[in-house]
Amino acid sequence: MRLLVTGAAGFIGSNFVHYWLASHPNDQVVALDLLTYAGNRENLVGTQDRVPFVKGDIADLDLGERTLREHRIDVIVNFAAESHNSLAVVDPGRFFQTNVLGTQALLEAARRVGVQRFHHVSTCEVYGDLALDSNETFSEDSPYRPRTPYNASKAAADHAVRAYNETYGLPVTITNCSNNYGPYQFPEKVIPLFVTNALDDKPLPMYASTQNMREWLHVRDHCRAIELVLESDRVGETYNVGSGVEASIEEIADRVLEATGKPADLKQIVPDRPGHDRRYLLDSTKLRLDFGWQPEIGFDEGLSETVDWYAKHRDWWEPLKERLQVEETAWR
Repeated sequence: MRLLVTGAAGFIGSNFVHYWLASHPNDQVVALDLLTYAGNRENLVGTQDRVPFVKGDIADLDLGERTLREHRIDVIVNFAAESHNSLAVVDPGRFFQTNVLGTQALLEAARRVGVQRFHHVSTCEVYGDLALDSNETFSEDSPYRPRTPYNASKAAADHAVRAYNETYGLPVTITNCSNNYGPYQFPEKVIPLFVTNALDDKPLPMYASTQNMREWLHVRDHCRAIELVLESDRVGETYNVGSGVEASIEEIADRVLEATGKPADLKQIVPDRPGHDRRYLLDSTKLRLDFGWQPEIGFDEGLSETVDWYAKHRDWWEPLKERLQVEETAWR
């Protein structure tokens, strides 16, 4: 199989490249990434001899079509996205440009070339949010109710993917995942931000709604889920990928401080960002029943491993802190 992985120098994309090469040594993987502030070639260290790298924008239709033809791509796995909710509040246009128009251009390139599968990686946030005391979960049939520019841009991309399946017969699949964590995550996201700040004895900025909940999934378990979907012949399907493990923002801060041996007074309350979602929780029954998938990495184990990874890789994350695009106290 010949795969094009877009957003391959980002967090989940790079983990997927490493995972796929280890699990499918005879496949060819091509990486495509624009290398914006969160894209990092260092995330792909060790793959250079096996993975051709194309620097480019998924919104560039000519580049997309040329890359697919030149490398005779069978499968596209689309991770490419602007994904930081805080940045989307202050610069929404770039999110709609990449996440909506970029996805459509990539779909069109795939249609023209005739790829065997277009897999689109999406988020739980397209469904909106849940009350903190709710017993509800989001299923694949839940209505889309995005509340932020980032969420709305991903929801629009999902609709475009489904439209290319219904209108043109493009063989597509979609996964909507819960919050991922693990190695190579850019230190703007909450877990690496908290870990790297704690390691440097800097404040951990918690939004005022400290009890807002997220569902946490280790990135390798996410990669395994995508693998199962790609290996199946079920096209046109959407699968939720969630662990069922929830933790509040304050719980994450407390766990990180305990793991790093830092004091509780490093916790700092900052104003909520606009449209701050309260809670997401996915029902991943469909994925579990269809493929027998379940998370293999428990949250305690995965978080401990992640903290240890950042402690050992200062040379990776310290330069990235200078690239942070938005100050989390900007809403004051």
